[in-house]
Amino acid sequence: MTPFTIQPMTQANPLLDFSDLPHFDQITPEHVSPAIDALLTECRQVVTQLEGPIADIHWDNFVTPLETVTEQLGRAWGIVSHLNSVRDTPELRAVYNENQPKVTEFWTELGQNLHLFQHYKELNASPDYANLSPARKKIISNALRDFKLGGAELADDKKKRYAEVQEKLAALSTKFSENVLDATNDYKLLVTDVAELKGLPEEVLQAAQNAAEQDGKTGYQFSLHFPSYFPLLQYAENRSVRETIYRANATKASELGGHPEWDNTSIIDELLSLRQEEAELLGYQNFAEVSLLPKMAESATQVESFLLDLALKAKPYAEKDLVELRQFAQEQFGIADLQAWDTTFVSEKLREQRYAFSEQEVKQFFPEHKVVAGLFNVIQTLFAVDIKTDSAATWHPDVKFYRVEREGELVGHFYVDLYARAAKQGGAWMDDARARCRKAHGIQTPVVYLTCNFNAPVVVDGVTKPATFTHDEVITLFHEFGHGLHQLLTKVEDISVSGISGVEWDAVELPSQFMENFCWEWDVLQQMTAHVDSGEQLPRVLYDKMIAAKNFQSGLQTLRQVEFALFDMRLHSANPSTTKHSVAETLQQVRDQVAAIQPPAFNRFQHSFSHIFAGGYAAGYFSYKWAEVLSADAYSAFEEAAKNEGSSLSRGVGKAFQTEILEMGGSRPALDSFVAFRGRKPAIDALLRHNGMNQ
Repeated sequence: MTPFTIQPMTQANPLLDFSDLPHFDQITPEHVSPAIDALLTECRQVVTQLEGPIADIHWDNFVTPLETVTEQLGRAWGIVSHLNSVRDTPELRAVYNENQPKVTEFWTELGQNLHLFQHYKELNASPDYANLSPARKKIISNALRDFKLGGAELADDKKKRYAEVQEKLAALSTKFSENVLDATNDYKLLVTDVAELKGLPEEVLQAAQNAAEQDGKTGYQFSLHFPSYFPLLQYAENRSVRETIYRANATKASELGGHPEWDNTSIIDELLSLRQEEAELLGYQNFAEVSLLPKMAESATQVESFLLDLALKAKPYAEKDLVELRQFAQEQFGIADLQAWDTTFVSEKLREQRYAFSEQEVKQFFPEHKVVAGLFNVIQTLFAVDIKTDSAATWHPDVKFYRVEREGELVGHFYVDLYARAAKQGGAWMDDARARCRKAHGIQTPVVYLTCNFNAPVVVDGVTKPATFTHDEVITLFHEFGHGLHQLLTKVEDISVSGISGVEWDAVELPSQFMENFCWEWDVLQQMTAHVDSGEQLPRVLYDKMIAAKNFQSGLQTLRQVEFALFDMRLHSANPSTTKHSVAETLQQVRDQVAAIQPPAFNRFQHSFSHIFAGGYAAGYFSYKWAEVLSADAYSAFEEAAKNEGSSLSRGVGKAFQTEILEMGGSRPALDSFVAFRGRKPAIDALLRHNGMNQ
């Protein structure tokens, strides 16, 4: 094969400029199709060149050109996907949906390319293989596995069908997300009599009043965005108001939502059918088998056993929680028939009575600037880096941009987008704009997006009051930043296993859940709290109450996550030839087996379960609990160090975690990284202890 180099693109299209950060101030929907078409053309040209015989195959004349050109496509499409998630417009949505099939088609073609598959086999058997780093050997091993999973060994007619299935799956997942977002944005609850909102905090009322005014209305307007609707469930004394917002949220994007065009029912059925077909095309019994191949867990049976064992341990605590909740509801509020729209409200009141504090009281001690500064202090202390404000083009004025340095040298950048908006998908996530890797000019530093959906600062009488976060929101921010650290602090220089790339899906939550633990440490909270009005630090007496309440209803919360995970696994591991249960019936069977609280019959939770129907968690939602075992056990090393050092912010243990977990990325099996850090395999003891279920 004749040596070649990939020519840099010189077009004015900002999506084709890979020399620096994304040009969010220049990118428009009109740029998308020309850029993607150009990149796909170049990718196919390189693939065609690489398909020919390679006499002396080695990394640099095969893998490097392939990874270089596909990385550019991935970066450009990643920017488009990100904008579609955080700045959704009709024009962008249209061009995204127009190009998604083309991008999916290319990746499917690549995964089925027998010539490239053969070259990876040749490289695996070549003299050059022995000289490769462990990271590069891992990449080859992953590639050989992924070619098989991509259908490279299928007959031509089955390859064609497999490609059609992948394209349809991508389109359906996108439509699922769009339906959830559209249903969320469409719903408005306008309350004109403030007496009906008794119990709501003043800042919630102010935000709702502002929302009404922005729509030219008088009163208080609520939406189905979490920061808007959840306070109604948590604080509204009016049971009817709670039921109204609960019903709207529980039925969105379903046949009960009032908008047939946003009903996800048929999409769910078709997604499951296509995933089953994909599995059968590849020679597997069900999609769960396919999903688990690149994960730590070995089988659906093993996952079910893990989940059911966890449910068995949590059930007594959950049942005790529920008895207390029902008794309290009856005694304090005369509620004899505790319903789903009551549980959040009654739980908050029970927490307030038992521990003498409310979430709203705690929230006042977590203004945004102190929380962010406290988060940065944890990271800088543990991992010996400096975080500094930086400037770059962003997709919204509220987005902030930072740089990470170590001893004056750039490590990476990150964007932070904290507030909920109508044009933004709900939830919280981390994604990468570009990954760390070695290029001809040197190291390309990583850049990540950190996205949440918290309340923005509120304007009261013309004065902007800083955003304040609930403690749960603080935990969410730490969680997402844990993912960001995994991507930012990697030292791997090969893109396919750099950062979170190549990490088993059921281990990818380890750094994120690990970071959550610091939100409960007194020495950490002292540095990240200041009352929004007085500036007073979180009082020790209030902290002690928070710790006492830390495992409040942990049994119920554990069973809820087990319910979601078990539902997901059973949906994707069922044998259609012998199992005829509908999605709703499967969910009900799971609830009958493990749930302590049964939601009302109209609840359509599954219709907005984006993790498994629009994200990457299909037959993988169990990963949260699986990785929680790893994260709790990993954090116990910091707890042990704190006994000697007086602080959980141990630089010594932090360095070991950084070296063995964060820096290694996906360059070796996650279990090997855990054992290298902890000196043994993980145990469930720490998780049970952290959840107060070890007695």
